[in-house]
Amino acid sequence: MEKLHRPRFNAMQTLTLGFAVIILVGGLLLSLPFATKSSIPLPFLDALFTATSATCVTGLALYDTFTTFTWFGQAVMLCLIQIGGLGFMTVSILVAFLLGKRIGLHQRSILMDAVGSLSLAGVVHLTRMALICTGVIEGVGTVLLAFWFVPQFGLWQGLWHSLFHAVSAYCNAGFDLMGIVSAGSSLTTVYDQVYLNLVIMALIIAGGLGFLVWNDLLSNRFAWKNLRLHSKIVLSATGILLLGGTVAFYLLEYNQAFAGYGLGTQWLMAAFQSVSPRTAGFNTVDLNTLSPAGMLLTLVLMFIGADSASTGGGLKVNTIAILLLSTVAQLRRKRDITIFHRRLDLDSLNKAYSTAMLYSLCCILGTMVLTLNGYSLVDSLFEAISAMGTVGLTLGITPSLPLASKLAVMAMMFIGRVGSVSVAMAMTNDKPQPKIRYLKEQILIG
Repeated sequence: MEKLHRPRFNAMQTLTLGFAVIILVGGLLLSLPFATKSSIPLPFLDALFTATSATCVTGLALYDTFTTFTWFGQAVMLCLIQIGGLGFMTVSILVAFLLGKRIGLHQRSILMDAVGSLSLAGVVHLTRMALICTGVIEGVGTVLLAFWFVPQFGLWQGLWHSLFHAVSAYCNAGFDLMGIVSAGSSLTTVYDQVYLNLVIMALIIAGGLGFLVWNDLLSNRFAWKNLRLHSKIVLSATGILLLGGTVAFYLLEYNQAFAGYGLGTQWLMAAFQSVSPRTAGFNTVDLNTLSPAGMLLTLVLMFIGADSASTGGGLKVNTIAILLLSTVAQLRRKRDITIFHRRLDLDSLNKAYSTAMLYSLCCILGTMVLTLNGYSLVDSLFEAISAMGTVGLTLGITPSLPLASKLAVMAMMFIGRVGSVSVAMAMTNDKPQPKIRYLKEQILIG
């Protein structure tokens, strides 16, 4: 009798289906009566939207988290945020570690995509480091935030707020419990709290750097010359975006959205606005008060996002860096793309262009769907890029999204978290490379 073999999904299909299952379970839990303070179950589509936003660490919300959800509902959201930030495969490996189970070759190949390992060798070590770093950073963040939240809201409420915001900030999720002060306010009521703002910004940046970069930094004791090329590109690009974004926001908004505030507060708001759009989703200023130039800068930062294999989303800073380096090399008529005395391989460049093309197409299609439902081009574009970049910022249209727009935003959040290329590859089977290669021929470009 012929032995039946279980169908084995490839790495991309496993990751995609895993996220889908987590979202479905989260949606079912959030639709339970005791998940909401009113004891009236959320419509399943709304619960599924919330679960998608939490698992995809986006932060776009139909309801205010604190005023709508009970402790149970908030705890479910926190678990979804943590799983989504780490990646469900990383969490499953944590369970395997705790149970003392062996990590097989197939699991290792999936982990390569989940944690951003550049090779199969050492992927389990990188996963272990990612889990340890996450626990330490979120733990330290919780303690630091407790110094602010506990005096404000009491011991237990303050500790819960500290944990929730530490995990949400590190995972670049953007969900908050500041509805205890004013529903739907995000951090606009604490825009001038220097300590709170700095801690949250530090957590956002830490989560956005990526597990590979943290492993590289710790393994080399922060010695710049010994870091991988990937880490050097990410750290350099992140520094430029943070510093440049802060200065740009101050110059663009000091007499617009930041008008009427003190100089120190204006710089603090500018710094926060530079950090948060790169997939975090918190805001300390009303986005509708931004100047057109400030709005455009926010869109650009949301589009770029954080690092690959980080808790953040977006097109990714390393992808943008490669595209810019390729453009510069072309303009200078250079044959190779070089940086930090290293030459980039052609596969990295091809992947960067493919990712940028698919990502941009999804943003365009999502914007079109939203405009067809009656929203302005600016509102639609902002919402689409925020969803694709798993940012969570909105100009206020999220709670009023009709059915088609909700489905479109959910799809963009999912694609943005899993990865446009990963989702596309999950829809196809692995095929062997053809043995025959056709003749090359040039075409006109530009």
